[in-house]
Amino acid sequence: MHKLRFTTAGESHGRTLCGTIEGIPSNMKLAADDINHDLARRQKGYGRGGRMKIESDSVQILSGLRWGATLGSPISLLIENKDWPNWERGMSIDALDTGAIDPVVRPRPGHADLAGALKYDQDDVRNILERSSARETAMRVALGAIAKKFLAEIGIKIYSYVIEIGPEKAYLEPFVTEASSDNFSDSSSDSFSDNLSDNLSDNFFEKFYENLFDRAEASELRCPDNDASERMKYEIDLAIKKGYSLGGVFEIAATGVPPGLGSHVQWDRRLNARLGKAIMSIQAIKGVEIGLGFEMARRPGSEVMDEIFHGPGGYYRETNNSGGIEGGISIGMPVVLRAAMKPIPTLRRPLKSVNIRTHEPMEAAYERSDVCAVPAAAVVGEAMTALTLADEVLIKFGGDSMAELKRNLEGYLNSL
Repeated sequence: MHKLRFTTAGESHGRTLCGTIEGIPSNMKLAADDINHDLARRQKGYGRGGRMKIESDSVQILSGLRWGATLGSPISLLIENKDWPNWERGMSIDALDTGAIDPVVRPRPGHADLAGALKYDQDDVRNILERSSARETAMRVALGAIAKKFLAEIGIKIYSYVIEIGPEKAYLEPFVTEASSDNFSDSSSDSFSDNLSDNLSDNFFEKFYENLFDRAEASELRCPDNDASERMKYEIDLAIKKGYSLGGVFEIAATGVPPGLGSHVQWDRRLNARLGKAIMSIQAIKGVEIGLGFEMARRPGSEVMDEIFHGPGGYYRETNNSGGIEGGISIGMPVVLRAAMKPIPTLRRPLKSVNIRTHEPMEAAYERSDVCAVPAAAVVGEAMTALTLADEVLIKFGGDSMAELKRNLEGYLNSL
């Protein structure tokens, strides 16, 4: 049973986006600025579309707080859509405004347009695309910012950065030396989780991921490798010129995750399964891997299992090929995952489609869109990871107040 629940509501060009989150313990400090920071991060990125020039998202906290602290009751949020005045009749809830704008009858390949229209018996695709739009993720980022604030209270931090856009890849291994003087073994993988040096210091992971994150935050593409970032910009400029879009891959790392989150006893309680579902729920995400992921299948078992050691601080591993999860349970190492985002299906040079009313062949409709949104998707990935881990923390340690939860967590860690 979930201890943290959240929902979102609203359409892309509707009046507002709304959201609620229930389960955050009482007495956690929270302010709108804690949320607005991540909303601004979601809107940045080289290759974003015209919508980002209109919207400047800010949140209103409507309930669940008093005098800057959570009450333990549901927290409700609202984000106004700045573009609403241009759509007031076109997206009106009033039947008197029916037909105020032309229907969308040309579904776009790769979107929910046709499948949704068939499922919900619609002959105007706008009734589908308004909700299926990635605009909805603004509220998920807002709710995720609350979860990140909660996790930070107990030492869990979440980082993200872009490692691929189109054909270009970042090279991350050189940055390891900035966090540790240990040698880093050769590897065919560009991901840090591929292979770690022996005898890592306790704060190695924190330093490493903070370094990557800081570099990413300073980049227009949220890529820590400056050389790769410039090559990615070139590919995006080329896509803009030729009228196509680009996808890519981002990586998320959560440090400070205690062992014992998730469970092996049922399929839907496995932490890797829950994280995979959460990340796959983000629009345009087509693949998720944890730790070495698919690379693990290409190597012998002797190379990829994280051997177990014991020392003064308890059990530890010298590698993190599993991405911090074994048997569906966190093992106390950083939780590391990657997600693949397909190119955005809305293209300036439309693909072939069919009029859903006449069945005549036509070009797909064009809605204002991004050319590349991988940097923004990474921020959404942080939010979904945070919401999932926050729920698992509450399931494991309970607590109606922050003080109670921290006592429970401390007692558990001491017992280990």
